[in-house]
Amino acid sequence: MKRAIWMVLALAVACMAAVASGEKGKYAIVLQSGNETNEGMVRAAHALLYAEELAENGYEVALIFDGAGTGWANVFASPEHPLHKRYLKIRQLGVIEKICDHCAESNGVKDQLSKRQQNLLASEYQGHSSLVKWIDLGYEIIVL
Repeated sequence: MKRAIWMVLALAVACMAAVASGEKGKYAIVLQSGNETNEGMVRAAHALLYAEELAENGYEVALIFDGAGTGWANVFASPEHPLHKRYLKIRQLGVIEKICDHCAESNGVKDQLSKRQQNLLASEYQGHSSLVKWIDLGYEIIVL
């Protein structure tokens, strides 16, 4: 819980700094929490909430499904899930999505991905999505 509070505070400080400088920042939200627990659900909901708020306010945003978080890609895509509408909203806002190829395979979700989601698979660094790529592009990393 303390870690989550610190992450939220860090995000708020980073956003305030970007606003003060007059520049809109870039943020890559890495969703690593699985979908088996309430805590994972809360982190996933906040990943979408933060992505939506940032994108609505002109920031460039990427959402990276990583580790156990790769399971959320299919969950969000399901029209029956309570977070589906928020997921559609971030897609409409142009949030970039990537799914870690290695982690999707390791967590048994790769074969369940839709054709569109298969095109989101990333394996730039040892089969995983690269953080350095995003940092080099000027993105700040937020891990949930």
